[in-house]
Amino acid sequence: MSFLPARVCLIAAILCSSAIALIMRFFRQADNRYGMLEGNYLTCSLIGFLMIGNSTALLHCDPSTVFLGIMGGFFYLISLVCMQTGIRTNGAILTSAFGKLGLVVPLLLSILFFHETPGILHAAGLLFVIAAVWTISGGSSETEVKKPWFLVVVLLTSGAADAMAKVFNVFGIASQSSEYFFLIFFSAALCTLVLLYLETKKTGKRASLRDYLSGVLVGIPNYFSSVFLLQALSGIPAYIAYPVFSTGTILFVTLISALFFHERPTRRQLAGLIMILAALILLNI
Repeated sequence: MSFLPARVCLIAAILCSSAIALIMRFFRQADNRYGMLEGNYLTCSLIGFLMIGNSTALLHCDPSTVFLGIMGGFFYLISLVCMQTGIRTNGAILTSAFGKLGLVVPLLLSILFFHETPGILHAAGLLFVIAAVWTISGGSSETEVKKPWFLVVVLLTSGAADAMAKVFNVFGIASQSSEYFFLIFFSAALCTLVLLYLETKKTGKRASLRDYLSGVLVGIPNYFSSVFLLQALSGIPAYIAYPVFSTGTILFVTLISALFFHERPTRRQLAGLIMILAALILLNI
């Protein structure tokens, strides 16, 4: 996939990311909330293992690949746990807004440490992205904010998980990207297994076969979304790739939902979508 142009990889990442959301729409009811997650990470691990080709290559991974892979798996999982905790504390609207605004983390990382400086039009596009994500997510409509510091934790952990692709792109070994992805998802699968056990012990509900199978369907586009995003970052600055990836996914999912699932966007969502279109134009000039 490395032979594909960066823009094609970015579009493919958006389509895969959108597929994740659309598939999860069909499997909203779960016997155990970690069943789908475990099935997802196990599927990604299997695909990652098959993509390596030579299984002995794992024994010869550079220490940086192992470290970044394990760190990536940790951030993937901890961001999910923080998101779930935040939803229980402050509701889905406000928590989701801060989770999506986590894109500022990889953007600032790239600008401050990787010397990717946006121009005036790109900077304007970034502002449109942040405003659009906040608008679509519902803004701060919650009447009472509990533990506001934890919303910052949600933003940071979500942003850290997104930023790992850029970190590996800069510090990792490109030829070991398959090993890197395997380590990310395998370490996340191991950690999720612990959460799955604790959830089963707490609620008495075991994950069903349907939970695991839905995780398999989610895992396929999830793996390739990560791969395509990493490939896109090799040719597109992070301050363009991340906002286009995030807003493009929102736009595509909204379009498909409106056309096939008859989910009409609210006025706030329509305003956000218009802002997204303006942002995409500015980011691609």
